[in-house]
Amino acid sequence: MRSRDEIGIGLFGFGFFFSFLGIILFFDRGLLALGNIFCLLGVALLLGWQSTWRLFTNKNNYKGSVSFLLGLFLIFVRWPIAGIIIEIFGCVNLFSVFWPSIKIFIFQVPVLGWILQYPFMLLDHLTKRG
Repeated sequence: MRSRDEIGIGLFGFGFFFSFLGIILFFDRGLLALGNIFCLLGVALLLGWQSTWRLFTNKNNYKGSVSFLLGLFLIFVRWPIAGIIIEIFGCVNLFSVFWPSIKIFIFQVPVLGWILQYPFMLLDHLTKRG
């Protein structure tokens, strides 16, 4: 793993942590803004600057890009709850092409993967008996 990737993962992790902390602390605007900036920098370092630019400017991703940036703007102008809701919508639209890869990765994490897979395994087991 290159050092750029390690720094990108670290920045993304800090961004997620600060965003989570900002939500827990009653939508603290400063922590949410810091978390968003760290997440954006982490994604940019992981994907590369040109790939990140193409991701945000791709014609199919305009709805996600505009929603994400509008949510970030709303956080900066002191509307954090509306900003987070719009940002979540933007992230889901923007990164929807990565969900299958993310799902496979999360299912392979030792404890978390088993916990998330258990309801599906139980449902599969119940449908085979019936």
